Amino acid sequence: MNGLVPHIVQYQGSKRILAPQILRYMPRQFERLVEPFAGMAAITIAVARQDRADRYVVNDLNTPLVRVLQSAIETPSKLVDDYAKVWNEQFAYEQGCVEHFYKVRKDFNDGDQSAANMLYLLARCVKGAVRYGSNGLFNQSPDKRRNGTSPKTLKSNVDAISYYLKGRTEFLSTDYREVLDMARPGDIVYMDPPYQGVSNVRDTRYYSGIDYADFMDAIDRLNRRGVDFLISYDGKCGDKQYGEDLPEDLGLHKILLRAGLSSQSLLLGRKEVTYEALYISRGLQRLCPEAQQTMEYSLFDTIAV
Repeated sequence: MNGLVPHIVQYQGSKRILAPQILRYMPRQFERLVEPFAGMAAITIAVARQDRADRYVVNDLNTPLVRVLQSAIETPSKLVDDYAKVWNEQFAYEQGCVEHFYKVRKDFNDGDQSAANMLYLLARCVKGAVRYGSNGLFNQSPDKRRNGTSPKTLKSNVDAISYYLKGRTEFLSTDYREVLDMARPGDIVYMDPPYQGVSNVRDTRYYSGIDYADFMDAIDRLNRRGVDFLISYDGKCGDKQYGEDLPEDLGLHKILLRAGLSSQSLLLGRKEVTYEALYISRGLQRLCPEAQQTMEYSLFDTIAV
């Protein structure tokens, strides 16, 4: 299947571009895909587009994000119509679209966290980056260079996504550990925790931080229960590594996926390639042909692909 995976809206940290590389390390067919840190669910959409799994579990602690996903999949026409109404309103403001953005942001923070409002804020904010202040309020600024995804473009994408996933997806907004406890042998769990892995420092894209020790314990429990998984965790750009390797005693295989040239480096006159790490569980190392090929190297070597 050619072309990029369809997406609802631009979202910082999305694995949409890397999805073809990540799917190389999943079986062609399996029972259920579980995403505990879904964001805008790029991997779920990519897997469903290739019809690899029977069912899907989409979870994110950010409830308004999950509301957007559920609306896009279960009631796509209503989401497009509601979004079009909000999106078109921006052109009626005398002081321009920026004033309208702040009005919608205030409505959202005052309690109107509809899927349409969340989607509009994502479509119009800087870099599609979700940001919340210490008070839990959405505080990202508008991108003044663009008006956000047009309803026509949105419709094309959500219609496709709904076709892939409607009637096969469970939506949750709870602690990732509860979601991992639901996983069972036969599932594939894909985890993309907050940038640079996990830490006990609050990440402003999320309502709370994620403790490193808790995360390591959760991975160990998956291993002991025989649940297969993939983790996007750390990475590197040039000679600089971001985040620490996961512990060797977890028995994971690390591969570096080429994510392209660093835009920041290009601004500084350098051409440095960014790589994002993918960790593969023991079971998938045996099941997946691509993983078996890289296993020609030592288990704890880092393989760039």
